[in-house]
Amino acid sequence: MAARGHTVRVVSPLYASVSRAGLTADGPPLELTFPFGTRTAHFFSAQVAPRCTVSFVENALFFDRPGIYVEKDESYPDNAQRFAFFTMAALSGAHQRHFTPDVVHLNDWQTGLGALALQTGYGASTPSLLTIHNLAYQGVFPKSAMVELGIPWSRFDVDGVEFWNELSFLKAGIRFATAVNTVSPTYAQEIQTAVAGMGFEGIIEARNATSPVVGILNGIDTAEWNPATDVLLPARYSAADLSGRGVCRAALYERAHLDPPASGMPLFGVIGRMVEQKGIDLVLAALPPFLEHGARAVVLGSGNQAFEKAWRTLAARFPRRLSVTVGFDNALAHLIEASSDFFLMPSRFEPCGLNQMYSLAYGALPIVHAVGGLKDTVVDVGQVNGTGLVFREPTVDALRGAMTRAVELLRDGPRYARAQQLGMRADFSWGHAAGEYERVYQSLLVRPGEVR
Repeated sequence: MAARGHTVRVVSPLYASVSRAGLTADGPPLELTFPFGTRTAHFFSAQVAPRCTVSFVENALFFDRPGIYVEKDESYPDNAQRFAFFTMAALSGAHQRHFTPDVVHLNDWQTGLGALALQTGYGASTPSLLTIHNLAYQGVFPKSAMVELGIPWSRFDVDGVEFWNELSFLKAGIRFATAVNTVSPTYAQEIQTAVAGMGFEGIIEARNATSPVVGILNGIDTAEWNPATDVLLPARYSAADLSGRGVCRAALYERAHLDPPASGMPLFGVIGRMVEQKGIDLVLAALPPFLEHGARAVVLGSGNQAFEKAWRTLAARFPRRLSVTVGFDNALAHLIEASSDFFLMPSRFEPCGLNQMYSLAYGALPIVHAVGGLKDTVVDVGQVNGTGLVFREPTVDALRGAMTRAVELLRDGPRYARAQQLGMRADFSWGHAAGEYERVYQSLLVRPGEVR
């Protein structure tokens, strides 16, 4: 957005994981008083590009912790206080720094209360846009949090922040934001159904009746995710010259302690959270027959402890055929994308997804369930201009069928090469999304009675 000429200030909590390098103190501290007590916000900023400033809200009590929202699979019990404080610090800090925004862009439940504050006159009724990145996370707290945060009880009803007799930050955002969007066109439709609505489908449908929920597909950071310039790879390559992929694959085999696949069999890549949403149980069940016939797989991720244990058990069963790394390793993630023949992403639901777009850019054909952003970004090879393998039902049989088709595709060299080239040449940068967000922002600035 800044590159398009707009002035942008991005605000985030100063989590313990944020590097302090390059940050400078930004103005005086700010004291905010809530019924639960007075807390002080310190601000640090960095100018990351012309017209674009990233600011961080520091409060050691709230944000200097091992996790961001959770620790050891348990949500922090004071999350309502933490993110009410952060949201009001962001809005108040902007005023204190004489930054008067035309639009406030809120993201997910953590900032939902900002829509309520703005709609009730805080910040001269500045219009707001709420982006829902994942409807499964709703910021639901006991209604006693209404008292802790000082939210008027008049807002605790079906038309306000009440959700099944509890307080929902996400509902506050959906209900009071000037506009709402999601991160892919298909997901915007799915969340109006009982299948993907997560109990919010009625709220979304009511919102959509008066102000349509827009789906804007996320982009990828092509400065970081570009095989032609990727400094984390042992060799660079492009759609015009794929020779560097072989170097990357050899490096991955060495690092992951894998033997090369049997003739005509693929290398599968898996990166992501080991949770049911991502269909990790489907992969666990579908993969063994392919490993038995000479395929290879490399897995990177963490999450549910039962899934982590299952992956370690499977890796012990298939030494030098399956490599499993539990945790986060950015360099390994890049190497997996640059080496795999196919990338497995059978999510049960996926608001947008980024790894399938990374895979397309790096020449690894995605195997995906036809939902959300996966459906919007991957075209099945059975269609014109196909770039991956798409299956319709989130079952082991459906995934195994797609993987079988993938093996057949790999053995048909020209067809595989065509799909790979189409994927690598597709444009998933933020340029298109920025234009769509710009149009939404501009629509919010039109006053009643004005003509666009």
